[in-house]
Amino acid sequence: MINKKINLVMKRIMSCFFAILFFAITSFAQTLSYEVKQNKKIDVKKLAQIDVLVNDHIAKHWLNGASILIVKDNQVVYHKAYGYSDVNTKKAMPENAIYRIMSQTKGITSLAVLQLFEQGKFGLDEPIGNFIASFKNQKVVDQVNLKDTTYTTVPAKRQVTIRDLLTHSSGIDYTDIGSPQMSAIYNKAGIPSGLGYFNANLLEKMTALGNLPLAHQPGEKFTYGLNSDLLGCLVEIISGMSLEAYCQKNIFTPLCMKDTYFNVPAQKANRMPNVYTENEKNEVIDWAPTFRKIDPQYPLMKKTYFSGGAGLSSTAYDYAIFLQMILNKGLYNGRQIISPRTAEIMVSPQLEYRKPGEDNFGLGFSLTSEKSAALNLRNAGSFSWGGYYGTSYWADPKAKLIVLFMTQQTPNSHGVLRNNIENIIYGSLSN
Repeated sequence: MINKKINLVMKRIMSCFFAILFFAITSFAQTLSYEVKQNKKIDVKKLAQIDVLVNDHIAKHWLNGASILIVKDNQVVYHKAYGYSDVNTKKAMPENAIYRIMSQTKGITSLAVLQLFEQGKFGLDEPIGNFIASFKNQKVVDQVNLKDTTYTTVPAKRQVTIRDLLTHSSGIDYTDIGSPQMSAIYNKAGIPSGLGYFNANLLEKMTALGNLPLAHQPGEKFTYGLNSDLLGCLVEIISGMSLEAYCQKNIFTPLCMKDTYFNVPAQKANRMPNVYTENEKNEVIDWAPTFRKIDPQYPLMKKTYFSGGAGLSSTAYDYAIFLQMILNKGLYNGRQIISPRTAEIMVSPQLEYRKPGEDNFGLGFSLTSEKSAALNLRNAGSFSWGGYYGTSYWADPKAKLIVLFMTQQTPNSHGVLRNNIENIIYGSLSN
């Protein structure tokens, strides 16, 4: 009898031990290591063609510098920096370069919003007017006179919802980089684009945005705009924290994203590459501090206006962690950042008005359609986006693949480089 009890206790202890061991192994497998390791499913000789291609672009002065990071099966298999961080001084691009990721901020802001959604703070189809009153009785622009920026309107058929903002189907446009009509209206009202430094109050500016007309009826089509800046403001209203503080506590710290900031610390400034553009001859030149009203030093300017659409700077490795967490269905480093189901809908098609076969949009990401997958190598269901200064990424759930291609140059008349790199990567995969 005593022996039976002892055996039962031992079985329970061993069962608990193996459960804990399995959890530890699983959690570790879902955590990226900075160390690059080979993967049997990737032909490294074929992958080496990336070096030749990128270095050729740098030698021809089509590109000054870049970083590329590839994750396959939860493991970094490729991570290299090319060219120069500062071409004038010939300073080499560091592997841990901190890039101004601009619109890659949007995916992280979407995550913050969905965390609050999971806490029951709101519904995805709840009107934003419930939180910012100026969005309750919006109008839609009808006619615009660009000479004096006067316009006529018609009533909005319904209020803008949180889902509209997450999918860029609200009718909110962009300042400076949006349509000429809406950009003129926003500029006249002093609405920031979110690109660069702004000495302003986020809630005040988003409230002012609510008093302006929409470009089209809510939910009727995709218009890339200030939706994520408005979502960032929503995070601040609901959480009672700045977007910077909220992301640091609930996203960056638990994910161990140690180099992602709205305000880059001065001691890390030397890791930020210079920003470049092209002249009328398509020659790569320095981005001047006043060019397009964006001073490239904005990450180092202490700010309190946190743009949820364009304000972050980060490394390729840090952003790969964020993407890996989504591929892991919200789990990373033993922490469930969002639930598996929320991670799933985050990368599920949301736009019903898109034609069959067209790429769709999830809650923060562009989604590759079956038709696009049939014409290219990226698998259907891959999610992606990029940033104004030349950063880009995609994550392919089927291939268990993450790729980041980071530069600090816009425009780039040789931007086909990204597509060629993608072809090399998929051509190197055996499974």
